Amino acid sequence: MEPKHSKADPIEKLGPMLAAVGAVIVVIQTVWVSYGVVMRYVFNKPDQIVTEATALMLVPCAFLGLAYAMQQDALPKVTMIVDQFPRKAKRVLGLLNQLIMLLVGGFFAYSAVSAFFRANKSGAASEVLSWPRAWFWAPTALALIVFCIVLAGKIWITFSGKSDPHSHQER
Repeated sequence: MEPKHSKADPIEKLGPMLAAVGAVIVVIQTVWVSYGVVMRYVFNKPDQIVTEATALMLVPCAFLGLAYAMQQDALPKVTMIVDQFPRKAKRVLGLLNQLIMLLVGGFFAYSAVSAFFRANKSGAASEVLSWPRAWFWAPTALALIVFCIVLAGKIWITFSGKSDPHSHQER
């Protein structure tokens, strides 16, 4: 008998998909920057757009893997002090940490969504490439919204007592 799929499945699938898009962007940037270096130093004909294009791709790339990292509990943590606390204190501190992450992530999500709508409305474009800035804000906003949804789900699970946020450390 197959397990029932929860309503969270589409969001859970978005994390790895967004991370894959981020990985593709990293590969594109790597190839493009390498091409730019070869053109500049080997052929003495620098590519005029490589710097701006790869810099503009950094913003969405920086956030695309965030939800997946949260799903995998792969965000960097320093827990040597927290590990000394009793289980209940760890749970409270973990929940507080998640709430702070949600506040910060929510602020960034709001800012990215707002930037997307402003760039889309104004038609703002990059200086050299003339690529619409909304193209860069859309994946960033989506990644941050998905991160906040995944984190809110983790907070709900932690708050409801179904999971200890630091249980992986006590294996």
